[in-house]
Amino acid sequence: MLTRANFLRGAVAALPMLAVGRAVLAETDQQAVIDGARKTLADLHRDKAFGNARALLQQARGVMIVPKLWKGGFIVGGEGGEGVVMLRGKTGWSDPAFYAIGSASFGLQIGLQQAEMVMLVMTEKGVQALLRDEFKLGAQAGIAVATLGSGVQGAIGGASGPDVVVWSSGTGVYGGLTLEGSLIRPQPADDRAFYGRPVTTREVLYGTTPSPKAAALHQALASLS
Repeated sequence: MLTRANFLRGAVAALPMLAVGRAVLAETDQQAVIDGARKTLADLHRDKAFGNARALLQQARGVMIVPKLWKGGFIVGGEGGEGVVMLRGKTGWSDPAFYAIGSASFGLQIGLQQAEMVMLVMTEKGVQALLRDEFKLGAQAGIAVATLGSGVQGAIGGASGPDVVVWSSGTGVYGGLTLEGSLIRPQPADDRAFYGRPVTTREVLYGTTPSPKAAALHQALASLS
């Protein structure tokens, strides 16, 4: 029987093949995702909704940047895309590790939306969730999510502050971007292809020698944080 959980799991598992994943982004490669992440940071910087939320990025322990997040469908809808995760270390931001995000939603839906998204990971619990082989975003997974804006800055730093703060910008007939229940999964094969050697997600995120291939993205993130 097709359950929501099975559909969600299939959405991420099929990202390399389906319209909510790599097939939609068939013209891209890992470098294009990196370049897109850099552009997304520039768009974030220009967005009025970012405002004084720069302080949030300065406090963030990690970020996930998705340059192209697709959402579309009729009756059964789905969303997904590829991006990168970077963690803050003692000497600055880590190299980017490649990740995929996918989800599914049910209901009377029609349309197509392409968005870009930045997730600010504010807590160690959020960081540890990203390091799993797969995790589901949302309250059921114990990961509290807030959307940038609506005075969310004041909620940061308290005992009950969100684990993740999300900024997104997109076009289309859909309303707001809902990430509740989305599945997030590392893509070590993309890491190996980009860095040209066998490497795990943890080795990328906790490495001590930054790769020059990601220098421009490092600089863009450092300029905001």
